[in-house]
Amino acid sequence: MALPIARQGRAGGRARVRAEVRPLTSSTPDALWASRSVRTLKPAAVVCEGVTRRSRGQHLLDDLTLVVGVGARLLVVSHPEPSASMLLRVLAGLAGMQSGIVRLAGVARPDSSAAGWARRVGYVGPEAGIYPWMTPREVLELAGRIAEYDVADMQRRIDRVSERYGIGVHLDQPIRRGGEPLAQRVALASAMLTEPEVLLLDEPLRSVDAEERARLLTIPGRRRTVVLASRYPASEAGLVNQIAVMRDGHLVVHTPIGELEKRGLALSQRGIDALVELAAVEAG
Repeated sequence: MALPIARQGRAGGRARVRAEVRPLTSSTPDALWASRSVRTLKPAAVVCEGVTRRSRGQHLLDDLTLVVGVGARLLVVSHPEPSASMLLRVLAGLAGMQSGIVRLAGVARPDSSAAGWARRVGYVGPEAGIYPWMTPREVLELAGRIAEYDVADMQRRIDRVSERYGIGVHLDQPIRRGGEPLAQRVALASAMLTEPEVLLLDEPLRSVDAEERARLLTIPGRRRTVVLASRYPASEAGLVNQIAVMRDGHLVVHTPIGELEKRGLALSQRGIDALVELAAVEAG
């Protein structure tokens, strides 16, 4: 079977995206998900259409078109390395773009209401971005207020993520006491407080030991979509089921992770480079 290769080009890419995108999201009622029509609708959780972003004269994203289906666990690897991080920052609304369209969980980026991105999209960056004098409870309560939960619902959610991410004993202590590992756990717990449909992870939990990191990043939810940017693809084994490879801002490969195994390649930078070369050869 031929290797699935990402096709670039403004006109062709846009035509393909418009054919695949449907308003069906992970929050759509179960009755519709159980219907046969879902197989035809091919619901997308993340859509980038013609996205361009330059930084210091360099095209980190160059007319990028990417469609990620609901429930996917996508690993994004790029050269230059900042491209993958920039993609997630654009998706999270933390960085602008020169051109293009972005839609997450069926919601356009300008919608920042509680019913929009505030509850349906979560982001965790390489730095926790939390004041060290804050307590985990304060961070989580702030996230709950932004999402406009009532007090009872907020507390239920705080109890759930505190247990899941092992921060219960630290809830009322300044985060600085637990250092960066605790800060990163709290950042992930805060992102998961709303049970988002789309979770964007940029080099997450690097201060946490490898075994515990793998446990925490085994994100529950069959319909939850995870996009993970990483410079160390081998460390993401078992956490992802798709891979997207970018070169100079272009998407060159987007394929199931099993494609590597079929070709006798490891989930590593060397294996990914070999996959890209094979894709180029098969493309003619």
